[in-house]
Amino acid sequence: MLRAIMIFVVTAGACVLMWQSLGHVYGDGSGVLVIAVDGVIEPLTADHVARGIDQAEKDGASLVVIRLDTPGGVLESTRDIVRSILESQTPVAVYVSPAGARAASAGAFVAAAANFAVMTPGSTIGAASPVASDGSDLTGTAGRKISEDTQAFIRSIAQARGRNHEALEDTVTRAASYSAQEALDLGIIDLIAADMPTMLDRLDGLTAETSAGESVVSSAGVEARELSRTFMEYTLGILARPNVVLLLFIIGGLCLV
Repeated sequence: MLRAIMIFVVTAGACVLMWQSLGHVYGDGSGVLVIAVDGVIEPLTADHVARGIDQAEKDGASLVVIRLDTPGGVLESTRDIVRSILESQTPVAVYVSPAGARAASAGAFVAAAANFAVMTPGSTIGAASPVASDGSDLTGTAGRKISEDTQAFIRSIAQARGRNHEALEDTVTRAASYSAQEALDLGIIDLIAADMPTMLDRLDGLTAETSAGESVVSSAGVEARELSRTFMEYTLGILARPNVVLLLFIIGGLCLV
C-alpha cells in the first residue's frame, strides 16, 4: 500500500512538472509573459521572477509583465528581483493591479526598476522605510547604515530608469506613499491603466533599454499567458506559511513525546 502511494505521488509530481514545462514559444517576439507577485516578497518570490524572465528570454517574448500587489518583504530578495529586472534582455513592465493593490515597501523598489511602471486607478505605491523583522524601527548605527544604504539603493534605481529620485527617496526617508495619479504626476510611474489589455495597447511600439540594447515592444492584441508555479515552488510556498510551520512543529513535538 505504501509503495503504491509513493508511486502515485512521484507519478503525479512528474506529470505536473512535465505539464508546466510545456509552454508557448514566441519566436516572433510577439508574446507577453505575466508573472504574478501577490504577497510578501521572499526568496521564493525572487526565484519565481528570475525563472519567468529567463523563460521569456528563451521563448523570445516581447514583454514581461510583473503583476504586483505586495505589502513588502525581505530586502535581499527585493535586491535579487531588481537585479533580474535590470539585467533582463526582455523589456519588463510592472503593473500594480488590481484596483486597491499596493506596491508598498519592497514593492516600490520593484516598480521603480521596471522599464515601464504602470498602476491601476485606486492603487498605491511607497512607504518603503526599512524596519526590523518584527516591524519595529531600526535604531543606532546599524539602523542609520541600513537606512542610508536603502536610500542609495532606490536612488540608483531611479537614476537608472530616469525616475524622480527625490520622490522615491521620500518613500524611504519619510515613509511617503502616493496614489496612482500622484505617482504619475511626480514622475515615479509611466502610465495609469484600468486593465491589462489597455496597458498592453499603450505600451505597444514603445522602446525600452534592456541589457541587450534597445527593444521595441510589440504587445497590442497579443496573447498574454501567466507563468505557472512549478510543483516545487507551490509545495515550498505552502510549507513556508507560518501556520503550517507551527503545525509541523507541534506534530514533530508530539512525535518526540
